[in-house]
Amino acid sequence: MLEDKEDKLQNNVETEEVSETSESSKNSEITSETTTTNTGDQESVADIDTTSAMAETSTKKDGGEEKEDVLEEIDESNAEDAEDEDNQQRHQIPMPDYHAMSMENLVGELQRLIRNEKVQAIKKHVEGIKAEFDLKFQDFIEEKKEDFINNGGNEIDFRYNSVTKRQYNEVYSEYREKRNLYYKNLEQGLKANLAKRLEIINELKGLVNVEEDINTTYKNFKDLQEAWKNAGPIPRTNYNDVWRTYHHHIEIFYDFLHLNRELRDLDFKHNLEEKIKIVERAEALVAEEDLSKAFQELQTLHKIWKEDIGPVGKDHREAIWERFSNATKALHGRRQEYFKDIEKVYEQNLAKKTEITQAISAIASNVSQKHKELQQQIKEVEALRESFFKAGKVPQKVNEKTWASFKEAVREFNRNKNNYYKNLKKEQQINLDKKRDLLKLAVSLKDSEDWDTTTQELKRIQNEWKKIGHVPRKYSDKIWKEFKAACNHFFDRLHALKNEAHKEEAENFDLKNACLEKLKAFELSGDKSKDLSSIKEFISEWKSIGRVPFNKKNINVKFNKILDAIFKKLNINKQEAELLKYGNKIQQLANNDNEYAISNERTFIRRKIDESKNEVRQLENNLQFFSNASEDNPLVREVIKNIENHKAALATWKEKLKKLNILENNLIKEAEDAENDEAETTKEE
Repeated sequence: MLEDKEDKLQNNVETEEVSETSESSKNSEITSETTTTNTGDQESVADIDTTSAMAETSTKKDGGEEKEDVLEEIDESNAEDAEDEDNQQRHQIPMPDYHAMSMENLVGELQRLIRNEKVQAIKKHVEGIKAEFDLKFQDFIEEKKEDFINNGGNEIDFRYNSVTKRQYNEVYSEYREKRNLYYKNLEQGLKANLAKRLEIINELKGLVNVEEDINTTYKNFKDLQEAWKNAGPIPRTNYNDVWRTYHHHIEIFYDFLHLNRELRDLDFKHNLEEKIKIVERAEALVAEEDLSKAFQELQTLHKIWKEDIGPVGKDHREAIWERFSNATKALHGRRQEYFKDIEKVYEQNLAKKTEITQAISAIASNVSQKHKELQQQIKEVEALRESFFKAGKVPQKVNEKTWASFKEAVREFNRNKNNYYKNLKKEQQINLDKKRDLLKLAVSLKDSEDWDTTTQELKRIQNEWKKIGHVPRKYSDKIWKEFKAACNHFFDRLHALKNEAHKEEAENFDLKNACLEKLKAFELSGDKSKDLSSIKEFISEWKSIGRVPFNKKNINVKFNKILDAIFKKLNINKQEAELLKYGNKIQQLANNDNEYAISNERTFIRRKIDESKNEVRQLENNLQFFSNASEDNPLVREVIKNIENHKAALATWKEKLKKLNILENNLIKEAEDAENDEAETTKEE
């Protein structure tokens, strides 16, 4: 198969300079050829190889190793194009950085190439994609296997079905089928064309031994040249050797047949003019900025030189070739400098990738033990991975080592990350058990009639639920919905009960609103005692009305503001006003059936007294910081004002406590008197 020959291309390609050998070399070749007997058969491959070897020796003598390298590169590329002119498209197909692509993008790029480009023009692209995909997929599979084993799996049981790999295999198989079909169709035609060209060479060799009219011989020579042009492409492995042999015999024909000198000189002149044009264009390419474009054009010039233009006179052969060769070497020198600069860029890319790998290793050695922070680290590592792939190529000699270091750093992070989540799963299972216990408790309480106790208990377990960490994702939604439903069931019942109470609160609001309107319309009579009595009645009426809706409690503020305005008109200070209001509350406490009402009120007042004392003490301490400040200082005045307000509040609370104690003593005395009266009555009876 020709695709197998394609893989051996670099081992079979020779240089093209047989047509431009030195005079001494040429004479030796001519001598060799003139002793050959023309049998009419095709020239054997051995003859071709012998000629090729002679040409190669001459090339090394004339051009040196540097020239030989670039010419071999050009010959190799031209030989490849010779099989199929469409193959030249490979020069126009961009070569992306496949290392920076994900597996999915590599599959997409391979598919695009196969569908849009000639199959024979994308070999190097496909090879680059295949190498990168295999590398990335192997790494991917190793990570998946490691995860599988870490999760308790047995290595021999590991299987992984990759959709991306399956897509890649399908696309790559499509490429192989197209490639094989192309070479299968091409091979037969290439062999036939090779046979034609070898036959033409044999006929060309035979011209020197034919005794006939010069003009007839020259016409036959031109016919063979035309047949050669139309013979079609041949296998690339034979391309350079066949062309060397053909040109060799063309020169023999010109040098040894007694042709019309005028015709020969005209050919030589025309060929020289054409070759000078090629040389001038090659020399101009040295200044071309786009080196890739310049080298492609140089390759085309070499092809024209070899395939389309015949030999020149001996006097010009060596000089014109030397000039063309020097232009080629000059452009090659620029390419070499360019590649050196590229190597510097590769070294810079290596430094970037090394730094990225070290950054990943630093994160891997300090993996967080908190989910939120670890998620951030995962994002950081992913960003570093993207940066690694986008950093560009590194020197080929360290490519595998760089990739291996990067891969190990990422794996180390993944191992440590997986260990954390493995432990987290155990913790989540414990959390799940705790939440299941709370769920059972909530379900047992959802139909309770003990409203106050159950409300507090459900609030407690709701807070406890919040403090418990995450549970496995597959249970999270289900257990939360069940817990929420149990709590909602109880609180829906509670709210329904409270809605009944809300009706009463709405009625209380209407009553308080009516009381407020009467208070607004109240006018002082001028008799302070009488007015105070009336105000006490208002307060008593207000206190007798129950609670109002929470969102309408502002009505109490309005009532107190009106009272404060009336007290101000009566010249009653704030403390007296507070005690007057408190007098009604004292009366309510006296009439309250709750035996703990007075005790609870005393506790409340004492707490307020303590708070007021603490505030006064704190403010007085703060005032010491302003020992050097004037009393006119706004901050000092503000502190002094607050101290006075808290002292006034403290006096009021103490007075309220005094009234409460008096009430309690009176109630105790009344109880004792009633008990004594009952005892006396019993004694008399």
